[in-house]
Amino acid sequence: MKRIVHIAKIFVLGLLALTATSCGVSKVKDIKITSVDFKYITPTSSRSLDAVLLLGIDNPAPAINVSSLEGTVSYGGREIAIVTAEGIELQKKSNQVYELPCSVSLVDGVSLLSLLPIFAGSAEGLTANVKLHAAIKNGPGTDLVFNDLNILNFTR
Repeated sequence: MKRIVHIAKIFVLGLLALTATSCGVSKVKDIKITSVDFKYITPTSSRSLDAVLLLGIDNPAPAINVSSLEGTVSYGGREIAIVTAEGIELQKKSNQVYELPCSVSLVDGVSLLSLLPIFAGSAEGLTANVKLHAAIKNGPGTDLVFNDLNILNFTR
């Protein structure tokens, strides 16, 4: 279960990092995640959990709305989990902690037992496909899609 929580945490960090590099404003690339913690984690079944991440974010850029966060996590090319998160609004020129509710569910045909090799190893072989909507405050925004992201790149 801890590994699923770790995957959810990495997934959300990846979403924020991708948003920061994809909105097209020069200061956006200077957004930094300063801390990550959990407010709470609630297993909702043997195949899913809900959590609220506490994300410390230093945003020197204009306000950014990130919404419609969804994606999948795969291991060795096989989809293992679906991750969704509620939207988050980064306040302009701020350094604060944001709450980000998210959910992780195992896909059909995947059990916790079949994930034991992942629990025992590193994040190597884990990839994510991510779709989100990002917009500079008062702007139209855009849908962003990122495929085959190596989760190991977000854990270093």
